[in-house]
Amino acid sequence: MKLPRDLSGSALIKHLCKNWDYRIVHQVGSHVILQTEVPAHQRLPVPEHPALRVGTLNSILRLVANHKGVSKEEILGGL
Repeated sequence: MKLPRDLSGSALIKHLCKNWDYRIVHQVGSHVILQTEVPAHQRLPVPEHPALRVGTLNSILRLVANHKGVSKEEILGGL
């Protein structure tokens, strides 16, 4: 799977909140802290940058995929 090179942090945040049961808890500098209780508690920092680096995006997707029990491709499916 090839990750998008131009995905912004705010677009990823909106996608995770709308489709994957995350909500914004607070913001520390340029990092927005997301939280979910489904299927268990998880907090996730997402940098609100114009374009996320590939390694950062891959790391965030890996954390969400492992927590939700789905693949990274499924998470990116709605973008």
